Amino acid sequence: MTAPLRPPVPAFEADAGRRRSSRLRLRVAWMYYVEDMTQGAIADRLGIGRVTVTRLLADARALHEVSITLSREIADLPRLEIGLERSFGLREAVVAPLSAPDANPAGAIGAATGAWLSGFMQAETKIGVGWGRTLHGSLDFLAGGQADTVVSLLGGISAVEHYNPAEFAWAFSRLFKARCYLIAAPAIVDDPDTKQRLIENCGIGETFARTEALDAVLLSVGGVVSGTVTGPDDPIPAAVRRELAAAGAVGNVLFNFFDAAGRLVDHPLNRRIMCPPVPALCRAPERILASGGPDKVAALRGALALIRPTVLITDETTAEALLHG
Repeated sequence: MTAPLRPPVPAFEADAGRRRSSRLRLRVAWMYYVEDMTQGAIADRLGIGRVTVTRLLADARALHEVSITLSREIADLPRLEIGLERSFGLREAVVAPLSAPDANPAGAIGAATGAWLSGFMQAETKIGVGWGRTLHGSLDFLAGGQADTVVSLLGGISAVEHYNPAEFAWAFSRLFKARCYLIAAPAIVDDPDTKQRLIENCGIGETFARTEALDAVLLSVGGVVSGTVTGPDDPIPAAVRRELAAAGAVGNVLFNFFDAAGRLVDHPLNRRIMCPPVPALCRAPERILASGGPDKVAALRGALALIRPTVLITDETTAEALLHG
C-alpha cells in the first residue's frame, strides 16, 4: 500500500525555521566556545536536548562559523543578546545590527521583529498588538501564514499620516488570515466616566476581556516629549506632556505613562486611555517588546520593569546603552 504523500512545507515556514535554527546555532557556539559552558549546561539554559547542542556545534564548525577568531556576527550580537537576557530576565533577546551607530534603528528593529514573528506565529495563536512606527515597519518583513485572533490593544486616532492602531492591527490580521477585533472608541476619551460607560455599554468590554485569553502581546515604547504623531495632530497636548514629565514619566506603552521604575504615574491622562488594563497585558504568556533608539533608553528601562517582557527586540546601539549606560 502506498503511503500518502506529505504536503510540501510552505516556503515561508521553511525560511523562518532556517532563521531560528541559525540564531540558535550561533548562541550555542558563543556559550560553548566563549563562555566555556558545558554542553549539558547549554542544553538546560536553552531548553533543548544535549544531542541538539552537539549537532549545532558540529554544524557551526562545518559552516566555518567557529575559528581561532570569532567573526563579528558570532562575537558581538550574541554577546549583547545574552547580556540582555541575564540583566533583565528575558527568555530571548534579539539585537538587530545597524549600518552605523547613529543610524535610525526603526527599520532594523522592524525587520528583526517581522522575522522573529514569522517564526513565532502559529495557526492557533491569539495575539494582541500595539502600534507605532517600529511595529508598522515590521509588516514588510512578516512572512504571513495563519493565526487565530488579532486584538488591537488601543482605541483609534483620528488624525494621522501613516500610523494608526486600528490600521496596524487590521493589516497584521490580514497577513495571518486571522479574526481581528478593534476597540471602537478614541484612544483617549474625555474622562474616566466616559471610558467606563463605553466599556459597559458599547461592546468594548468584550474586546478587553479577550486580552485574558491571549497567547502573546506585541508592544512598542513611546517617549514623553513627543510621540509617533507629532505637531498639531498629536492627541496629547504639549502642555500635558510637560505635566507628565514633571510627574516623573520617562515613557509610555499604549499611552500609559510610567516612571523610571516602571510605575504608572499618577496623572489624569492614564485614567482616560481606551486600552485593556496594563496588568492584564502582563499576564500574557509571551510579551514581546520591540523598540530602540538613543532617545528611548530610559523609556525602555522603565518598560522592561513595567511589562516584564519575555522577548526584547532592539538594536545593537540601544542594547549597549541598556547594558552599560
